[in-house]
Order: sequence, then C-alpha cells, then structure tokens
Amino acid sequence: MVTISPERFEALVVAALDSLPPELGRQMRNVAVLVEDESPEGPGLLGRYEGVPLTERGDWYSGVLPDRITIYRMPICAMSDSEDEVVREVRITVVHEIAHHFGIDDARLHELGWG
Repeated sequence: MVTISPERFEALVVAALDSLPPELGRQMRNVAVLVEDESPEGPGLLGRYEGVPLTERGDWYSGVLPDRITIYRMPICAMSDSEDEVVREVRITVVHEIAHHFGIDDARLHELGWG
C-alpha cells in the first residue's frame, strides 16, 4: 500500500485528465470529475461513472445535473506498491470512466485493454 495525500492524489487525477487528447476533452459535455477516499458502495471500487452517456443523449437532454466521474483514492493506493503504480492506476481508471461517458461499456473496455 502506498500513502498519498488527498492533494497529491487530486493532482494525479488532474494530470491524467490533462494527458488526454484535446479532441476528447472538447467532446466531454456536462461532466464533473471528483475524488473521494472510498466508495460508499463498498471497498475495491476504483472509479465510478454516473450519468447519461453522450451516445444516449437526445433532444430531451437539457437542464440536468452534470454527470459524475468519481475516482477513489484509498483502493488505488491499497493496490499499489509505488507512486508510479498509483499514477498508472489513476490514468487507467480515469480513461475507463471517461470511456463510459462516451458510451463504451465494460466488455469493450476489456477488449481494448482498459478493463
């Protein structure tokens, strides 16, 4: 297990977001990215996407709260043996959850190596 402060972990999430191709960032609509220590749903969850994927939004989609991508610090730190591993897992988790925002499901993410 690696101990990383909440501030440092948030900086890693920001760096992961900044590392995405700019064209992806321009396509993201009405989504907030948050960092929390742990999921209220139980241990082991690294990240979670909550919302309506871009592929499912239609003319009805307006005036809604932003989608949420939450990255969980403690499980990622618990599974990592070094800060480099934390950086890697944060990036994988950020990409995985953003993919859900774009309508890509877990099965396809696994096929692509982002599972």
